[in-house]
Amino acid sequence: MPERTDVPSLPLAAGPQASFDAMWADLQPVGLEASTGGYRRFAWTGEDHDLREWFAAECARRGLDLTTDRMGNQWAWWGDPDAAAAAGRPGVAVGSHLDSVPDGGAFDGPLGVVSGLVAIDVLRENGFAPSRPIGVVNFVDEEGARFGVACAGSRVITGAMSADRARSLTDADGVSMAEALRSAGRDPSALGRDEETLRRIGCFVELHVEQGRGLIDLGHPVAVGTDIWPHGRWRFDFPGAANHAGTTRLEDRQDAMLGYADTVLAARSVAAQRGCVATIGKVVVEPGGVNAIPSHVTGWLDSRGPVESDVRAVVAELSSRAETYGATVTEESWTTTTRFDQTLAVRLRDTLGGEVPMLGTGAGHDAGVLANHGVPTAMLFVRNPTGISHSPEEFAEAEDCHRGVAALARVVEDLAR
Repeated sequence: MPERTDVPSLPLAAGPQASFDAMWADLQPVGLEASTGGYRRFAWTGEDHDLREWFAAECARRGLDLTTDRMGNQWAWWGDPDAAAAAGRPGVAVGSHLDSVPDGGAFDGPLGVVSGLVAIDVLRENGFAPSRPIGVVNFVDEEGARFGVACAGSRVITGAMSADRARSLTDADGVSMAEALRSAGRDPSALGRDEETLRRIGCFVELHVEQGRGLIDLGHPVAVGTDIWPHGRWRFDFPGAANHAGTTRLEDRQDAMLGYADTVLAARSVAAQRGCVATIGKVVVEPGGVNAIPSHVTGWLDSRGPVESDVRAVVAELSSRAETYGATVTEESWTTTTRFDQTLAVRLRDTLGGEVPMLGTGAGHDAGVLANHGVPTAMLFVRNPTGISHSPEEFAEAEDCHRGVAALARVVEDLAR
């Protein structure tokens, strides 16, 4: 492993460091599954409510003005974003999300939200007076763990996903997003593209734990993001006929599992040939009995890669193969190659001393949705010594987290002058 190199001259004072540690400790038990050590923080659930209340309380403690957009994303502002937007100097927004994948890690999302709040603490302690408002956002349903579409919060307010489609999405229990919103005390008819919120954002910087091994290999605690690979999700539905597992001859069976299994095995080899990745990590089997032949199998494919045409080719080949088993394939989401604002990325790098590495990522983020909408956007990554994400093994050293906060504060100070 290369020798460690620290971001130069980015100390985090005792007060903000204590604030970070206290908030991190407050978040730790919310949605924690004792049996796995992972988190289950899904949109519009009791855990989500507790996380939103925590965010609101932290914003109130800092005297920030909290607003909620048409999708339910929470925005906390230091300064008046509407007056600034009217004057042609819209705000500098930071933040991330608080929800998780099933049995996910503690850092994916929450690190960016906590760091955004502490960055304000740092700037205030340093006596900084911003000339542009500074906002911290908690995006809702970034992971898509409950309703199947990632970055729903940012997709809806930018118009990348229609309100009708969002309302009609259902979870594993058949509960629609509209019903979940009503249960959470929200009006689903309010969903939609939110021009008022978008006008307030002059630029967006999302800090996130790295979801790979780039910074481990580089021996550096912080990097600036350059781009997000194209990626999408597809649903594969395989038909069959339920029957008795013990009395039905093999030649008489219509087993929906066979097409699914063949597609799972093919996904790895087809993706490898194209330099991509492909994962079928979720499956629903009907009727779901040990002694019953499956009548229907639904599997969800996630595929990504550095080149759009290669990702599309992987999906096309797998779809063609699945269709020989009578399957239907439905595209549930697709995000093209996302290139962050290169001028902004270089500015971040130079602000941090010019030696900070620049990294691309295969993981999707709300930052990518905003970037594709035309918002000047950048990312900061904090080293993950395990290289593992979407798992309880996801991790970041406290010292690296503190350095990430200090880097974010320096960047925001530069952008909000």
